[in-house]
Amino acid sequence: MLMVVTSHGEMPTGERTGIWLSEFAEPYEVFRASGFKITVASIKGGKAPIDPRSLTAEAEAKWAEAIRVLDDTVPIDAVSADGFDALFLPGGHGTMFDLPGSVKLQSLIRTLIESDRPVGAVCHGPAGLVDVRLSDGTHLVKGRRVTAFTNEEERAVKLDQAMPFLLEDRLRQAGAEFIPAEKWADHVEVDGKLVTGQNPQSGESAARKLAELVASA
Repeated sequence: MLMVVTSHGEMPTGERTGIWLSEFAEPYEVFRASGFKITVASIKGGKAPIDPRSLTAEAEAKWAEAIRVLDDTVPIDAVSADGFDALFLPGGHGTMFDLPGSVKLQSLIRTLIESDRPVGAVCHGPAGLVDVRLSDGTHLVKGRRVTAFTNEEERAVKLDQAMPFLLEDRLRQAGAEFIPAEKWADHVEVDGKLVTGQNPQSGESAARKLAELVASA
């Protein structure tokens, strides 16, 4: 399992951001329990930023191992798609700034999908999908059922003006059939080998669906 996280730790306002810890830690634990060997990569490599709003004392104690893993990630440019059964993109607002622009990430996702290997993403993780095009030039998400952090949820946390774009809007513009649920509902969409979860409440469920797809291959 390849997990790819953001390296972006600051919003234009100066407020710190990064990975939303539960969206990495819960899937990490699901994948470990499912027997996967896990590689964690980030856009720049090295220590990946964790959004301080997600880093409570309880979370630090509960997910100490996952936090340690984020201290030393592999640079995405050093990663090949060879040998991976699936790829997963945790969220956090940092993803909105560096995942869409990663040509290497787009290439990895295209390679996995076109070789019938599943790709999953949760919350803001689907930001890594918005500019992915298949070999024939069509958007990966065109005509696919997907979900992600909704416009309503972004406005609820009052960060809609701090984002470079609204994720729901961008996915719709790329041709996705965007399926929203109520705010903060545990909601996952599976379309072929593409798994997307809506928000932090959906991380574990999205990871389980991805693991099931690999197991059933």
